[in-house]
Amino acid sequence: MSKGVVVLGATGSIGKSARSALAALPDRFRVVGLVARNNLEELAVQAMQFHPAWTVTADPARERELANRLPPDCRSAGGMEKVLELVTSPETDIVLCAIVGTAGLEPVIAAIRAGKRIALASKEVLVLAGEIINRELAAHPESEIIPVDSEHSAIFQCLAGRRPGEIKNLYLTASGGAFREWTRAEIAAATIEDALAHPTWNMGAKVTIDSASMMNKALEMVEARHLFGVRPEQIRVLIHPQSVIHSLVELADSSLIAQLSRPDMRFAITYALTYPERAATDLPELDFAARLSLDLQLPEPGKYPALEFAREAMERGGTLPGVMNAANEVAVDRFRRGEIPFPAIWKIIEKTMAAHETRPQSDLTVIRAADSWARRYAEGVKG
Repeated sequence: MSKGVVVLGATGSIGKSARSALAALPDRFRVVGLVARNNLEELAVQAMQFHPAWTVTADPARERELANRLPPDCRSAGGMEKVLELVTSPETDIVLCAIVGTAGLEPVIAAIRAGKRIALASKEVLVLAGEIINRELAAHPESEIIPVDSEHSAIFQCLAGRRPGEIKNLYLTASGGAFREWTRAEIAAATIEDALAHPTWNMGAKVTIDSASMMNKALEMVEARHLFGVRPEQIRVLIHPQSVIHSLVELADSSLIAQLSRPDMRFAITYALTYPERAATDLPELDFAARLSLDLQLPEPGKYPALEFAREAMERGGTLPGVMNAANEVAVDRFRRGEIPFPAIWKIIEKTMAAHETRPQSDLTVIRAADSWARRYAEGVKG
């Protein structure tokens, strides 16, 4: 019997990859709901393709605009109330969460409490509220989170059947972004166009800049801590320019297990949807007829301060990881507006984290208050 899927963030890069993955398996999945905020044109195109029960804009003021774009047999709605109704509906089996920012927190918690599978692509959910999310999962063991980030999906796959005591280290691979071969002096003079010239992945501007600064990997380190329950010192990063090895797990006997595939998000999305099965797909195979080079190296010490920010955030926990994330978002926006040079992104994050009084993750009110404080503070830090 087919499973009902709700896609949160349907029009972003992950949402569009999910569209392709779901269309490839029509007998296994039916789309119950599609949710987005801004790109209503793309949202309407997906609604015409899948004919979900509900197509929702997170902005209630745009519900009428969305309704006018939909065919007569598609129902529209606006606002978080309908989103929460969708993710907890008896028709929903899987919630694919690819919402950017704090907007994914409430839907994920609601889906956990309703016993759903969450295919999680939203970094902010675990970075901001990983302790809260894990408490909710412990209280609702019928629910589960399957990671969709390619790195965490790879680790999840490599850990299958492994006992916690067998795990020595987790290695998240990183492309190195646009500045992989650049010196620190060259990075100091980097332009926005330079930072957006990613050598491997086709991503949005913010994620591409995060790749250049390695803040994407810092956020993934925090995610891995909450997903896999390891100590901060067990989470490591390797530069891997080819983006074919998506992550590695080192076991107690020092052997390594890796997951490899073409750099295509549909692999991780499909696995999160079909787990524990593996569906036959037409996804592209690795071409072993061509020479396959797999380079791995440790990041140059000191070149990427973001990795040290992540270690501090994991050690101190509480609201600090969310503050790190918020400060980064503000700093990236300021860089894109031309207000600061690229290295000032790290400076703003460092100063904001140093000024923050870390508090326990008691509830979402505390999380949101820390997020708001960090954004205000980061806006005032001189670049």
